[in-house]
Amino acid sequence: MNKRLRLLAIIEATSITGPAKNLIEFASLAGSEGIDTVIATFVRGSGSNVFLDRVRAEGIPLEQIPESGAFDFGVVKTLRRMADSVQPDVIQTHAVKSHFLARVAGLPRIAPWVAFHHGYTFTSWKTWLYNELDRWSLPAAGQVLTVSGPFRDELAAKGVDRHRIEVIHNAIRPDWGRDARKEEAARALRERWRIPEERAVVLIVGRFSREKDHISLLRAVRSVLARREVHLVVVGDGPERAPIEAAIRDLNLGGNVTLTGQQPSAEPFYGIADVAALSSRTEGSPNALLEAMAAGVPSVATRVGGIPEIVQHGESALLVPPDDPGALAAAMLRILVEEPALAGALAGRARSLVLERHTPQERARALCRIYRSMMPHPAGRPQTVPGEEL
Repeated sequence: MNKRLRLLAIIEATSITGPAKNLIEFASLAGSEGIDTVIATFVRGSGSNVFLDRVRAEGIPLEQIPESGAFDFGVVKTLRRMADSVQPDVIQTHAVKSHFLARVAGLPRIAPWVAFHHGYTFTSWKTWLYNELDRWSLPAAGQVLTVSGPFRDELAAKGVDRHRIEVIHNAIRPDWGRDARKEEAARALRERWRIPEERAVVLIVGRFSREKDHISLLRAVRSVLARREVHLVVVGDGPERAPIEAAIRDLNLGGNVTLTGQQPSAEPFYGIADVAALSSRTEGSPNALLEAMAAGVPSVATRVGGIPEIVQHGESALLVPPDDPGALAAAMLRILVEEPALAGALAGRARSLVLERHTPQERARALCRIYRSMMPHPAGRPQTVPGEEL
């Protein structure tokens, strides 16, 4: 029998983002695969937020890394001391900040290092510069995990050895969204947000950032309204809120769009959705797509990133080019007006794909295999990685 391993997972999170949700779910499942997870996260102030509360509620061991601000390099010593105390068999990091600090702190000399890349956001030139830190950090990782083939190509272009990069798609519980589809719950949600029963609901879930391209979706909804009364529900928030609100005014869509803001969970909103939309210019393995698939909501999505690796056009979703409001509108009209039977066919096949390929249990097993493969040779030294030879 394989010995139990201890995984130290370092992540920056204050809410239940996609990576945070997947990490918590993995930690809850990995124990049965012989891997015990300790989650470490950066904390400012009181040490209480949605992410911390959820980790504690799940009973997952938690380490807090106090920091005074974005550039508090005192965390480097804290990280090193924490890793020495936890004595992990494998160290996992999530996103640019954690990757950078792990290498600065010399954590790959303590245990094999797996860096999890979820993709980049481009909200400003500062964010772009921050992302460029990965050019120095990631080549030193023993293994880099990412969520789509295009992201693997992007990382290889940054200097990461392609043989050290593996694609692991995100996952979703097969029963996700089941309760939200109950008639009573859906009716109550419509009443709460004042969405008329006669309107079909188009749902988009995601951060308000440029790569999500909410503006193209708003323009598409404007076109759809010429043939069908619809209501767009937008779940999320972020730096692009002001441009999105301006576009709603300019397109005279105020009565047909609801901005819910950040929600504890998007799950209830799939209960009233007739179409789930993803208008992104770039994506990895979008949780919003998997959520729609599990909830039985047909999807219209752009043909970018890892989306075509998860669904096929005309079989399990309708895929359109990015930056094309006309194509988005045409696809939504196919489902809502022109081919009513298509909605059920797409949703049914998509749900089957969740059961076949995207369950949390299967993802956890795949990750555990990778972590076990990272174990040092019997001599006992952690693997040497590029840039860390002593």
